[in-house]
Parts: sequence; structure tokens; C-alpha cells
Amino acid sequence: MKRNRKIISVIVAIIVAFYLLNLFLNYYGDWLWFNNLHYGSVFSTMIIAKIVSFVVFFLVFVLFFSLHLRLAHRRGQLSRQNIYLPEDDPRQVILQLYKGKTIFWIWAILTLLLGKFMGSYAVDQWNNFLQFIHASSFGIQEPIFHKDAGFYVFKLPVYQFITSWYLFMVGMTFIAVMASYYLDNVFSSVGKGFQVLKPVRRHLLSLTGFFVLGISVSYFLKLYNILYSSHGAAYGPSYVDVHAQIPAYWALFVVSLAITLLLFLSRAFRKKKIILYAVGVWVFVLIGFVWIYPSIIEQYVVKPNELQKETPYILNNIKLTREAYGLNKIKVKPFPVDDKITYKDIEENRNTIENIRLWDRRPLIQTYKQLQEIRLYYDFNSVQVDRYHFDKYTEVALAGRELPVSQIPNRAQTWVNTHLIFTHGYGVVMNPVNEILPNGMPNLVVKDIPPTTTVPLKLKQMGIYYGEESNQFVLVNTTAKEFDYPKGDDNVYTSYAGKGGVRISGLFKRLVFAWKFSDIKILLTGYLTNQSRIMFYRNITQRDKTIAPFLSYDSQPYMVVGDDGQLYWIHDAYTTSNMFPYSEPVTQNLSERGFNYINNSVKVVINAYNGDVSYYVINPNDPIIQTYEKIYPKLFKPFSDMPEFLKAHIRYPTDLFNIQTQMYNVYHMTDPKVFYNQEDYWQVPNESYNNEQQKMFPYYIIMRLPETQKEEYILMLPLTPSKKDNMIAWMCARCDAPNYGDLIVYSLPKDKLIYGPMQVEARINQQPDISSQLTLWGQQGSQVFKGNQLIIPIKNSFLYVEPVYLQSDQGKIPELKRVIVTYNDHIEMKKTLEEALQAIFNSSGSQDTLSAPQVKDIVNIVKTSLSAKARKHLTITTKPPNI
Repeated sequence: MKRNRKIISVIVAIIVAFYLLNLFLNYYGDWLWFNNLHYGSVFSTMIIAKIVSFVVFFLVFVLFFSLHLRLAHRRGQLSRQNIYLPEDDPRQVILQLYKGKTIFWIWAILTLLLGKFMGSYAVDQWNNFLQFIHASSFGIQEPIFHKDAGFYVFKLPVYQFITSWYLFMVGMTFIAVMASYYLDNVFSSVGKGFQVLKPVRRHLLSLTGFFVLGISVSYFLKLYNILYSSHGAAYGPSYVDVHAQIPAYWALFVVSLAITLLLFLSRAFRKKKIILYAVGVWVFVLIGFVWIYPSIIEQYVVKPNELQKETPYILNNIKLTREAYGLNKIKVKPFPVDDKITYKDIEENRNTIENIRLWDRRPLIQTYKQLQEIRLYYDFNSVQVDRYHFDKYTEVALAGRELPVSQIPNRAQTWVNTHLIFTHGYGVVMNPVNEILPNGMPNLVVKDIPPTTTVPLKLKQMGIYYGEESNQFVLVNTTAKEFDYPKGDDNVYTSYAGKGGVRISGLFKRLVFAWKFSDIKILLTGYLTNQSRIMFYRNITQRDKTIAPFLSYDSQPYMVVGDDGQLYWIHDAYTTSNMFPYSEPVTQNLSERGFNYINNSVKVVINAYNGDVSYYVINPNDPIIQTYEKIYPKLFKPFSDMPEFLKAHIRYPTDLFNIQTQMYNVYHMTDPKVFYNQEDYWQVPNESYNNEQQKMFPYYIIMRLPETQKEEYILMLPLTPSKKDNMIAWMCARCDAPNYGDLIVYSLPKDKLIYGPMQVEARINQQPDISSQLTLWGQQGSQVFKGNQLIIPIKNSFLYVEPVYLQSDQGKIPELKRVIVTYNDHIEMKKTLEEALQAIFNSSGSQDTLSAPQVKDIVNIVKTSLSAKARKHLTITTKPPNI
């Protein structure tokens, strides 16, 4: 027996040691990684918070659980009934082992296992605990309990978790105590009755008291949960909640507290039936006041006068929802549409016209892949839009050329190739969004390997070690040279010269990372030196979330070519909460999180070569980011510290803009009657793309806003009434300093028809010359599709611009062949935007001159009708004569 115990002890010790070693090696590798980024204090704060959370809740559970088990076992041993057990009783088998020290080991192991589970369950709340300790004030009071919104965001989640955890702990303890009493055979049946000894009964009553105490607290917290009610005409407390549900919860809380006291003081009175009476009152309050009474109020008080009764609560919902999503900061301005622009107005807005995005990102990435991946192992993951100051303010599309492992041929995917040789991508491709070459291709101003440029950009360090597709760990500064880029029939190799990654000198560190990545080759390879470094968490989204998992991140990081010649990623980060009072939760975007508060408070910058990550606070007034700054004082930097050349590339994030648009479509209605009837509900319009309908996506554009003096970079989206296609407004977010983040909604006249995207699309499809031409192209072994339709405000009018692409079934290289422009009642499809504009305004009588191409066409027609002798004396001029 002793030998068996020793063997068991050794096995348990080995398992525990293995578990602790695994934890240490994994966390030690991460600690080295954080230190390399100078964020060691961030890692320490998170780890300490997790350890303290585990230890505190583990100890509380173990003490409470083991105390009651020990008490149950002692009372069971003292009060054991020597009653004969039938042979078929399951305890006959169990009791053969359930004796002596075996009892201790059984309950000790169970206690530790359950304690580990309960401690681990609490670890998930580490971030909430830190926010609880360092909570900030929102300066916004909700109107029911008059508490600051910070109470609900930072405090209430912790109270709710502790209450649910406590109830679970007491419930498991009660079950374990009952099992202990059952095994000790302290229950007996007398006739048709059931006898429980006094010590046992008192113990079970006290445990029940602990459980009812948790129930009491849970009903008290339900009072605050009323602020997230969805039963009324608007999200948040309704008339029924305030006048019926809240009083009912107060009553239930008081009765539950009284029952708790009776259970704890059961020794003080003889008549135990008083507890049953109290339970009866509790059931009566639950059924009568919590379930039935609110329904009566709803049916006979609210329904006949719903708008009148719900108006104050609708106003509360509107106010706090607009606050939570920043909708209260939106400026609303009229946009009187007159449709009277001329070609002169086009010329005056030339910078806007020359930056209309003709290259849709979806066909453009396919073109990039065909023309600029150069080798099969390169890949463009996404194309993003940005702006640069060249000879003029220019909107461009660009993409980084990455090198994911999946692109390497299967036969070449050796361990050395994937981790030591093919370590990084190289360079970017860039083109102005408006420029088209004669063959229908984009005008690439940055292209090829090594990159060449025709614009004033410094291209110094083009290695992309950190990107959207960099998922595997790599080892650099090894004796194996890294592939840098191809050059003709040869390859150029390099050795990493930066400080990214963790230095992996020494056998111990090699062991650490071999264990962390379950890859013994790290330990065995002979390519490593004392200067070698290991890079991991190279995917920029994973990198951001590892450093700051408490932030939410935009789905579209974008690349910037810096003035220092290096490549950077900019990634927008948000503070979010699902506990902002009265605020309607959003259910779309950012992983369907259901939050009801969001703020773009941080701009994250990642160096694509070194992997350095910087968190710049762009909205220091956000209470949640203020709390995180208290928790992690060395993580965040003021926005003023961001290099000026990067500030010039910040933009309003599309995910946030989509969410705000979604909410504003409802919450622009601030009149409670209009809101209640949903009279003026708006929606994001549909558009046609590649012969299929989809929701229109917001687009960046350089343009001059009404009442401004120069062009600026904005994000905009048209809006339509619900279930209608005409345009009712357009919304934009300004991206350039000093107006970054300003949101404006330009409302359109409601007494005039302004075409929406689908109405314009229908008119284009009804043009015989356009539809016949597109049909003809589609029958010649090619695919014809139209890109995003862009609505461009010019003065007090709109231009509708839509590119047309032609793609061969064989080559799969989209070519931009035509541009469709719609203005007022005129639609033109031409080879270029300029030709289409000239045709539009000629046909509308707003232009009094012919263009040079038109003059050439007329002259060619005249030449064909003249004799050869007469043609010799005909002079062609490209200057259009006045008509």
C-alpha cells in the first residue's frame, strides 16, 4: 500500500512539474518578446493580474469548499447510522475504498481540481479587475439611479461576475456536502418520512443561507440590469421597467435577504415553519410582482397610451446612444441640390476630378497579382487607398508585396526554407487611383523589384518582416543567407540588420523556443549563432492583440511609405464596452461583438522591418483609454509624439464609420414621436457590382467640401430612405488635420428627387448604346463588369462615376476600358473620365467649345470626303475652335 502511494505521489508530482514547466517556458518566451519591444511592464501587469486573480479565487474556493467538507465528514463520522445496506446499494462498492486516509486523498484531489477550474474561470476576468481598480468617470449620469456611466462600464461587470462565481461555488459545495453525508450514511428513512439529524440539518440550512444570500445580491444587481432592458419601445428601461419591474426587484431583494437571515439564525427559534412561510412569500412576490404585475401594467396602462408613457424613456435612449457612438458630435448641414454646374465648375474642382477613384480595389488587386508579384512566392493580400503629396495632393492605391509560406511550392517547403531562407516580403506597388495607361492598365508610380519610382518617394528599407500574411516564426542572422529579392536569373541575398525579434543566443533560450513552438529543430539546427534572432507574432493583427488584448482592432490595417524610406503599418484600435447604460447595442462589424460603446482612441504604428509597435492616443478624453493609461503608463504615447510624416496618413477608420452610419440611420431621429413611428428611417443604399447587388461601402476621396477653400481627404457614403432608392443625405468623416474626426451629414431636399445608386444603375442599363456595347464585349471570350459607383458632390450637384473593366477569360488581368459618367439626365460612356465629362457637358449645352479628340474625329471625317490633292492642303490643329 505504501509503495502504491509513493508511485501515485511521484506520478502526481511529475504531472504538476510538467504543467508548471510548460507554463514557465511559454510565459518566459513571451516575456523576452515583450522586453525586446520595451513593453516588459505591460506583460508584468497582465501576468500579475492573472496570477492574483487565480490565487485569490482559488484560495477562497478551496477554503470554503474544504471547510464545509471537513465539517460534513466530521459530523457524518460522529452521527453515522449503523443501518444495514442492501447488497445492491451502490455504496457497497464505494465504501470499500471510502475509508481511512483514502477519504482525505479523494476529497483533496477533487478540491484541488475544482479549485483550479474556479481559479481559471476567474483569470478570464483579469482585465475587468484592473479596470475596476483604476476606473475613470465618464461625467455622464444615467437618469434612473443617477450613477455615472463609469459604474456600469467598470464596476458592474465585476459585481456580476463575483455574484455568479459565488453562487456556483456554493452550489458545488452543497452538492459535495450532500455526497459526503450520503457516503457516511447519515440519512435515514422512518416509515414514509425522511430523517435528518440536527447537526446535519443545521449545516445544510447554513449552506442554503449562503446560497440565498447570493440570490439576494443577484436580484439587487438586476436593478441595474434594467438599464439594458429590450422590452420597451426603445432599448433601456421602459415605463413598465421603472414603475413595475424595479419595485418588484426591490421587494424580492428584501424578502430574499429576510430568508437569508432566518436561515442563518435558525437555531434561535424553534418553529422552523417560519422559513417555509418566508419562502412562500418569496414565491408569491416572484410570481405576482415580478412576472404578473408588470404584464398587467404593460397591457392596461402602457399599451393604450404607449407613446405618452414611453416618451421620456425614448428620449433617454436617444440621448445616451448618440453619446455612446459619438453621434451627438455630428454636424448636420443642408445641401441644396440645383443641378446647374457647368464645365467651368468642373475645371474649378480639377483636384477633385483628378482624384476620383477609377481603380476599384477588387479588380486592382488582381491586376497587381498578375503584373507585380514577379515570382510565384509573392502575394498581395489587400489593396488600400491613401494620399500623398507629390506635385499635387494625390490619392493612390498601394499594396505590400508579402511572402507567405503558402505561396512557396510544396516541394520547396522545407524547414530551412520556411524558417531561415524565405523570411520576408519586399517592396510595395502604388498607382494613382485616377490614371489609366492606353492599354487599360494602372499607371504604376512604384513598381518592380527592387522598387523603382517616378514620384518623389524615398525607398530605403523595403523588407517586410511583419505583415498581414506573416504567420510563421523565422530565424534571422543565421549562417544561412536570407532571400531578399530576385534579380534577373539570380537572387539577391541578405542578412537581417535590425533589432526585431528575440536574440536566441545560448542553449537555454533555444530550448525555451523549441518548447514554445513544439519544434525540436530550433534546438538541433546548426545554422544559429550568438547573434541569431527569432521573430514571432509577425502577423500585425496578432501582434497588436498580444500586446494589448483589451483593445478592439479595425479589420483594415494599411501600409504607409514613410519619409525615412521605411514601410509602416497603421492600425486603428478602439475602446469598446457592452455595458454603457441605455445605449442600443450594435450587432454588426468588429466580430459581431454586440457592444454599445465604441471610440477610436488609439492609432497603432508597426514598423514592417523592425516590428516596433507604438500606441498613440488620438482621443485622450475617452474615459476607457484614461483607465488603460493608468493601468499601463508605459504603453501609450501622446499623439503629438507621432512623426509628422505618419500624421499626414492617418485616416478615419471604415469600421467605425460603418457602425456610426448604421446607428445614425436610426438615431438621426431625435423627435420621440418620429422615432417611435420610425417615420424617417434611413439605410445604406445597395449598389450593383459584377452584376450582383450589395451594400455600398464607404469610400475615401479627395474633394472640396461645401464652404471650404481647398480639397481634403474624406470618407463618405450616400444614404437613402428605408426601402427606397432615392438619395436623402450623404455622410462624411474628415481625415486631414486639424479637422480629423469631424463628422458631417449633408441633408438633401425632401421635395426633390435625387437619384440614388440603384436608380442611376437602372438608367445606365436602360441606355441602348451602353448595354449593347457591354453585351458585345461579353460575347467575345471576355468578362465585362462594372466597379464601385462613386457619387461625387460638386458644388450643389452630384456626378455619378462608374468604371467598366474588361477581363479576358484566359489572362485574368482586368483592364479599365470605359468610364461611365451620369449627371442629371445625361449618361456617357467614354474611354476616359475626361472624355466622358466633356461629352456630358457638351450634350447639356453647358460647354461652348469642342475638345481636341472631337476636333480630330471631325477632321478625319472631312478628310475622307476630300480628294488626295485637297487633303494635302488640310491642316489639323489640336486646339478646339470656338463654335
